[in-house]
Amino acid sequence: MDKTVFDIPNADIAWCPGCGNFGILNIMKKALTEMNISPRNLVFSSGIGQAAKIPQYLQCHYFNGLHGRSLPVATAIKAVNPKLTVIAESGDGCTYGEGGNHFIHTIRRNPDIVNLVHNNMIYGLTKGQGSPTTNKGMKTSLQLNGYPLEPFNPIATALSCGATFIARAFSGDVKGSVEILKKAVEHKGYAIIDMLQPCVTFNKLNTYKWFKENTYSINDNTDKKRAFEISMEQESLALGVIYKGKETESFTERTGIYESNKRPLAYTPE
Repeated sequence: MDKTVFDIPNADIAWCPGCGNFGILNIMKKALTEMNISPRNLVFSSGIGQAAKIPQYLQCHYFNGLHGRSLPVATAIKAVNPKLTVIAESGDGCTYGEGGNHFIHTIRRNPDIVNLVHNNMIYGLTKGQGSPTTNKGMKTSLQLNGYPLEPFNPIATALSCGATFIARAFSGDVKGSVEILKKAVEHKGYAIIDMLQPCVTFNKLNTYKWFKENTYSINDNTDKKRAFEISMEQESLALGVIYKGKETESFTERTGIYESNKRPLAYTPE
């Protein structure tokens, strides 16, 4: 794609050739550029892993923290400076595994942030062990006889916890993913995007070909019952806004943290 203000010249990117993270990085740049968001007014919060390196390859403010802890940091940043665009992003292991408790309670708090989860269904950084979203029975570098557990369902979990913007995207579908990300940023309150992406080195099942053959696109859905039905589908995975509910009071509005802070902010967005 064309260069954007978010590019870092000559960035030394650590991902494997063909990694789905490259697609997500391009999707991020394209969506933010089309929305005319300034790097000065953008903050990322991420955890640990290859997915969490995304902000290191962007012109933006960012906080890299502990494994699974991107969401509380993002919540705090938005609470004290609500004019910023805040994106918490990390992998499926970081967000749904180590960060599973924060995932659930962030939805309950409803901060006005985007939570973008790189879901490659494997622990890529640590050489291919099964992650929370690995398919049951898939053989990995650690589970030689097949992963023994049912995969965690982030879509159904987010629905049950009350999220009002829930989407699934695919890193190989740039056009569709850009539109989903833009809608998530525009949404008031917590918005999750479960971003499917291949790990070309350690996941030989969920490849680009597999995702293209096992996904289908849907129009924006506002019916919660229908959203639950979609969330339980296993043979084929829906891409798009699976549920868009009524926007409700955000964490910042509910707590009054920003309004009660009498000290001047150290940083004021443009």
